[in-house]
Amino acid sequence: MPKDSTKEEPLSGLFGVNKPSGPTSMALVNKVKELVSCSPVFVEKSKLGNQGKKKRGRFAKGPVKIGQGGTLDPLADGVLVIGIGKATKDLSQFLDCVKEYETTCLLGCETDSYDTDGAQVRISPWKHVTREKVEEALQQFRGEITQTPPIFSALKMDGKPLYEYARKGIPLPRPIEPRNVTIHSLELVEWLGNDHSWSWPEKKLTEDEKKLLEKTLRSVDETAKVEDTAGADQETEDVPTAFVLRMRVSGGTYVRSVAHELGHALGSAGHVVTLTRIQQGRFTIRPKEPTDMACVSWDVFEKAIENPGEPDADGRLEWERAVLEKFEAYGEAHKQKQEQEI
Repeated sequence: MPKDSTKEEPLSGLFGVNKPSGPTSMALVNKVKELVSCSPVFVEKSKLGNQGKKKRGRFAKGPVKIGQGGTLDPLADGVLVIGIGKATKDLSQFLDCVKEYETTCLLGCETDSYDTDGAQVRISPWKHVTREKVEEALQQFRGEITQTPPIFSALKMDGKPLYEYARKGIPLPRPIEPRNVTIHSLELVEWLGNDHSWSWPEKKLTEDEKKLLEKTLRSVDETAKVEDTAGADQETEDVPTAFVLRMRVSGGTYVRSVAHELGHALGSAGHVVTLTRIQQGRFTIRPKEPTDMACVSWDVFEKAIENPGEPDADGRLEWERAVLEKFEAYGEAHKQKQEQEI
């Protein structure tokens, strides 16, 4: 809950947004910025009248700084931490903090992006996989592990995103560098079996696209192949198995890679069809502890963008009030941090 310091305007601070699946994180941050830039709660009154004169474009500077503490894929929903003003300098702490996720994994199909937004790369038998086999396989992913980022990711190598190498069949200058990550907990929380509505992506890589991808992969692994596993075609007409995992992981962990590698460990293939960030640091969509910070529903901002409404008796709009109810003021955040360090 906000402290009395929120009465001292303009305010700097942090708050969490419950991002919906679909839009990019940056698109949502830009929409929030449109509201914040016109709000006397967060912007000096002397700068509010200059909105029409501000530069437009990627590098435009608004009347107040705003940023996010770790992007989510368009597919993903859940916690997106946003910083305003002076608090933007504290956003880096959320890149390395512990995060909690829930993800639905679908067996039998591997995609180029490791999730349902991608295209089919290969299909593999899945009927032999049981709940017991999944729970047994999860043991190898707990604790400190080495993880290789996906070939279809925005991670850059020599200034070029990895996905550009893969799509164009360009040999990688060197192998993708594995990273050490920590899976603090990893549990199977729901076995859906075939009782669900998920299906493999309709989009498929063409034979030429498969050859380009294979060419890139073979630049670092001569045995790499992009082809269906023997016997996979016998199961394509049936509903594939799905299950839900919950995990607490260190910064830099790719949840999509966990699902991808788990599929291999099960002698099958797999990809992510849903991904929810439940908690990032102290911000969460499921508050349990007194120190947990709840997130603002994205509906609040959608409504304000459509119609900001009228100020209340305190001169604040509905969306401003909703943010302040879940706002960690910059001064208060630093005070708590200093107390923890003493």
